[in-house]
Amino acid sequence: MSSNYVPSSPYNREVKVVIAGGGIIGLTLAWRLSQQGVSVTVLEAATAGGEASWAGAGMLAPGGEIKCDNEWDRFTLASARLYRDFAAELNEESGVDPEWRLSGAVDLAASEAEWHVQCERAAKQSALGIDSEPLSPAALRDLIPQLGPGGWQARWYPADAIVNPRATVRALLAACRRRGVVVEENTRVLSVRDGLVSTPPRQYRADAVVLACGAWSSLIDAAVPLPPAVPVRGHLIGYQCAPGWLAPILRHQHTYLLQRDSGLLIAGASEEHAGFNRGINPAIGRDIADRAAHLLPALAGQKYETWIGFRPGSEAGHPLLGQAAPGLWLAYGHYRNGILLAPATAARLTRELLSARPDLRPSTSAA
Repeated sequence: MSSNYVPSSPYNREVKVVIAGGGIIGLTLAWRLSQQGVSVTVLEAATAGGEASWAGAGMLAPGGEIKCDNEWDRFTLASARLYRDFAAELNEESGVDPEWRLSGAVDLAASEAEWHVQCERAAKQSALGIDSEPLSPAALRDLIPQLGPGGWQARWYPADAIVNPRATVRALLAACRRRGVVVEENTRVLSVRDGLVSTPPRQYRADAVVLACGAWSSLIDAAVPLPPAVPVRGHLIGYQCAPGWLAPILRHQHTYLLQRDSGLLIAGASEEHAGFNRGINPAIGRDIADRAAHLLPALAGQKYETWIGFRPGSEAGHPLLGQAAPGLWLAYGHYRNGILLAPATAARLTRELLSARPDLRPSTSAA
């Protein structure tokens, strides 16, 4: 029997947090709470980090995401600025390198109309402190000599970065376990009511529960109606290339390419409202490959692998963070920015949880 099973007797009640969902959001929150001395159990329906966190490309690119000045764009920018120190701390504590790299990014424009839109966006971003600059044709070729012909105009975003989400999950698991976080895989949360978390094999008693199951979060039966999580399927493709072949992130309209330290070059992506259909559509993969080869002709005809993931959208159009009911907290709806938003989400939820429930942290008073 799991040591996390707590009988219904009130005398066995323990102060602790249960996080439903072992992706990058749930694991980062578990790590941050455990650093505050909070006892945390993570319940993951399948394999920790095996869904959107595994599928994600790993762009940390406010230059490609932020288009205006609102609460959530500022939140995104703040999280991006946390990442260098977040990755370094995680590496030091876990012994696993998340493979964060300050890559920079190149945004391409193929027409004057595209360039005009890009320049307008850059002006708005500049007011938020996001630096960018136009690239001369010679500077563009120096950065990406393999770029295809096209009369491109381009803008350079020096602060955009890359992280390996799969390595980050491995690092988070190691860091969590070193701090005593219990991670139960293959344990799907079915319901949460009055601090009682029900799963197929057993029940868990918790003083606070956080729903961080990504696109599956609102399928959990809770005491209050949950804001819907909307699965948005996305295809990505990956090529095996020589490490260092593509240094910066490369973007044009709805196409992006980036390369991990291992040499895996990722191109994406698609957005499909297909429910939880896990089927891979070869035609979508071919379309991404054609777009990638238009930008980098050396990729034409090269073999690639295709995979899909389910981005956790929300009807609100932004992440759903905070307390939904006494003892019940939400941390989902990050759409395509879950990896980017993990540090800021964990910081915010840790602060709010411990403010609402200071008893979650062990007492430091003398016995």
